[in-house]
Amino acid sequence: MEWIAVLILVVSFAVLLLLGVPIAVCIGLATILTMLPSMPLAPALTTEAQRIATGLDSFTLLAIPFFILAGHLMNRGGIARRLVNFAEAALGMLPGALAHVNILAAMLFGAISGSAAAAASAIGSIMAPHMEREGYDKGYSVAVNVTSATTGLLIPPSNILIVYSLASGGTSIAALFLAGYVPGILVGLLLMLVAGWIAWKRRYPVAGRPSLRRLWSTFWDAAPSLLLLVIVIGGIIGGIFTATEAAAVAVLYALILALLYRELRLRDLPRVLLEASSTTAIVLLLIATSMAMSWILAYEQIPQGVSQALLALTDNKILILLIINFVLLAVGTFMDMTPAVLIFTPIFLPVALNLGIDPIHFGIILVLNLCIGLCTPPVGTVLFVGLGVTQTPMTRVLRSLLPMYAAMIIALLLVTYLPELSLWLPRVFGYVE
Repeated sequence: MEWIAVLILVVSFAVLLLLGVPIAVCIGLATILTMLPSMPLAPALTTEAQRIATGLDSFTLLAIPFFILAGHLMNRGGIARRLVNFAEAALGMLPGALAHVNILAAMLFGAISGSAAAAASAIGSIMAPHMEREGYDKGYSVAVNVTSATTGLLIPPSNILIVYSLASGGTSIAALFLAGYVPGILVGLLLMLVAGWIAWKRRYPVAGRPSLRRLWSTFWDAAPSLLLLVIVIGGIIGGIFTATEAAAVAVLYALILALLYRELRLRDLPRVLLEASSTTAIVLLLIATSMAMSWILAYEQIPQGVSQALLALTDNKILILLIINFVLLAVGTFMDMTPAVLIFTPIFLPVALNLGIDPIHFGIILVLNLCIGLCTPPVGTVLFVGLGVTQTPMTRVLRSLLPMYAAMIIALLLVTYLPELSLWLPRVFGYVE
């Protein structure tokens, strides 16, 4: 029965997706269709409604709307421009200076806001015109922007790591946040390496060495924004507050900062709240329907079947991780990150545990995999944000994206096969033995 369920689930989901049905609706309908061989329609509908309701009944999930609101406040509060100025002062002397500025600013803003799409929009709208004036190819600028924006999903605070914590049965959010630092920075450094090589090859301009006065003044201007990272992560790790309470603190801090910068007025707040509510509704609907799908997967014992099939195929840890990575890379090209984490965590996590892989390490592998999917057509949300901000056609960007993909895949392989990249910091703080 489990393989009939798999067939119904995969075929119905794929057909609905190809018909252009919104992904949350695809997940919900595919879940009901998968239930029908096991139960009548009325109980199937009732069961899905119950699973959707109970799937959202989690105190941990309350952190997500708060972090989304904090991200919107930062996006409108002038924080992105200050981070760009600091990055430009710090990295202006490197080959392809503006590309490095884009990457560092996107890493910082993505980490502060917890949103790759917000980072691509905020940093891209500032950097793209600047890079174009300096003679940079527009496709190259977009490629740099969209790939670097995803690093904020690894560098905490990160909404998707909270979602993984829920899907994995309660993996420590603090441990996951700590585990994301080194892989996130590694991805950024490899992107800088590739961007610098392309810039050197194309002879893009190099800025002069900045004065210490300018470096200090831009850092001082950006410091209040960067302090948010210290407050949120330090508070969680120090046990001062939970991830949900940290998200509420982030909202209050971002609001005060935006008002002090005088780039957000009180009369702008209703619009910001409406935008954040709209984003939250989309994300939580995806989570709700994905939790229902996760339930039918467990009910039909599909994760156990997949685990047995993979372990029967080979007991080679390196090969199984390679297969999992390949599947997730393929999934990331057509499925958004949140439902992918909720659906594939219960499928692949048991396999990883059987191989002796720490759930914290596996969470970082999963998220880094799906970060690549955010930059790939046909469904890459961050890619389309970057294209929309700069009004650039897809055909002009794809060639420049290929070396960036290569850098991210190298980072993925390093993180997959060198567990200490993810586990070192959690071990230092006592979350891993």
